[in-house]
Order: sequence, then structure tokens, then C-alpha cells
Amino acid sequence: MPRLQVERQLGPAKRRIMSGLLAFNARAVGKADYKALAITLRQGSEIVGGLIGWTWMGWCHVDLLWIEDKYRGRGRGTKLMHKAESEARRRGASRMFLDSFSFQAPGFYKKLGYREYGRLDDFPKGHTRHFLQKAL
Repeated sequence: MPRLQVERQLGPAKRRIMSGLLAFNARAVGKADYKALAITLRQGSEIVGGLIGWTWMGWCHVDLLWIEDKYRGRGRGTKLMHKAESEARRRGASRMFLDSFSFQAPGFYKKLGYREYGRLDDFPKGHTRHFLQKAL
């Protein structure tokens, strides 16, 4: 009989769960066109910022966007997002979605044309988690 186990290493469990879920999804909706997305901002060979996400079934999700403090405020975040949108379109995506906490950058995404479709208030306590999307 199967048993529950809290894993100490994420990698093997994540790979197995992801492959199982992708196979299930492919049976339900057809072509499994999931593809990871990573765009980096580099100073020489050092990564000083970047974006992590994925494309699947005509959508692109931005999981993470970060830029080192000293490189912020110079349009680099906008360039990263535009590059992600361009790559998403190249992969056949017609929409983007992401989330951002109130202490992060929901206003930044709204300036780029993203609109809020949901929120979780008091997550974390005293803040809001915003869910945003954009048609490409």
C-alpha cells in the first residue's frame, strides 16, 4: 500500500511528479508542448537578474523575475518582460500570466499592460498577492 513521505530532496520528486502530470495532461488535452523559459541579465559572465517561467498550451507563465538592486530602475525589467513576451509569441503563446506581491511590483506589470484578475488579501500578513494576465 502506498505511504506518504516528506522528501528531503526536491529534484527527484519534482521530476517524477512533473512527468506524471504532463503525461496526464497530454491524455486530457492532446499535445504536451510544455517548455521551460529562462532569460538572464548578465554583467560579464555573472547573472545579475533574470526571468524564469514556462510556456504551455498557448500560454506563458512568469514564475520568477529578479534584478540585483544596483541594476534596477534602468528599464532592464521592461526589457526582460518584452523578451519573454517575444519568446512566448515565437512559441505560439497568445497570453501571459504571473503573480506579484504588493511589496514587489504589481504596478510595474500593470504599466506593461497586465490586468489583475484576482488577489489574495493578507498574504503574507499585511500584504496582497496579485494575479495578472495579458493578451499578446
